[in-house]
Amino acid sequence: MNIADIEAAAARLAGRARRTPLLTSPFLDEIAGRPVLVKAECLQHTGSFKFRGAWSAISALPADTRGVIAFSSGNHAQGIAMAARLRGLPSVIVMPADAPKLKRENTAALGAEVITYDRATEDRDAIGERLSQERGLTLVRPFDEPLVIAGQGTCGLEIAEQAAEAGVKRATVLTCCGGGGLTSGIALALEARAPGMTVRTVEPEAFDDVARSLAAGQIVTNPALTGSICDAIITPAPGKLTFPIMHRLCGPGLTVSDEECLRAMALAFLRLKIVLEPGGAVALAAALFRGGELADGPVICTASGGNVDPGVFRTALERYGEG
Repeated sequence: MNIADIEAAAARLAGRARRTPLLTSPFLDEIAGRPVLVKAECLQHTGSFKFRGAWSAISALPADTRGVIAFSSGNHAQGIAMAARLRGLPSVIVMPADAPKLKRENTAALGAEVITYDRATEDRDAIGERLSQERGLTLVRPFDEPLVIAGQGTCGLEIAEQAAEAGVKRATVLTCCGGGGLTSGIALALEARAPGMTVRTVEPEAFDDVARSLAAGQIVTNPALTGSICDAIITPAPGKLTFPIMHRLCGPGLTVSDEECLRAMALAFLRLKIVLEPGGAVALAAALFRGGELADGPVICTASGGNVDPGVFRTALERYGEG
């Protein structure tokens, strides 16, 4: 993959995806001890960056496509459901039974057929492949798919443009990372458009398969598939397509605790007036609370999603709503 793929995706997304803002707050800068710029992808269609990759892939499908199928804990699901509806195609989404209620309901409301599975005992890839063959549907993977990666890379093009507008030429770019689609797309875009930027992944503690894979130089897996509030970015392992890109272009991975995510969610609401889900807050949490592990200078972080159940958001505000 290269910058031409991302530019082609940007052309397909023109007039469809939002150019999300790069937000700042002097209060967050003070906590971090450095300038912090937040790419608010929680304001993207369906509440996360996933619409970019979904429309990039679905808009490029042949005219005779019968329908699409995807597996997702919720954000890719909603992106696919909306993109399929815009294209006039039926969609089937395979979702874990413990996915947040809001994400399941929103996916169905966008017109998708939702099929649930037990993420601890069932293989979502196998379920997706089987249904794809049985129903003649096109499988759109959540991160290990070139057209999806290219779509996510358009976020990186915007970061490069907006950082330049803000006078920032060198920075650490922190990405909320599950399978690596967003990270690898952003890294490819910045390699071409903002080579002074260094991309680093952020994951929940105990679910740091990407960080451990980067350190080992090969793909390793997580021993557990449940146990963090960051449902959006709990994946078994980085993708076969995304890992080589991240290994070539990214610095060491970072991790944050669930409590740091909750605090970052509260601060994002208080200081930036945006709503984040736990998995969409990990990069901001690292920027605010793991500064000792970062190089000097500005930090740009992706606020990758805002599809949070009210109870979880309430917990964040009750614990850390005083700032």
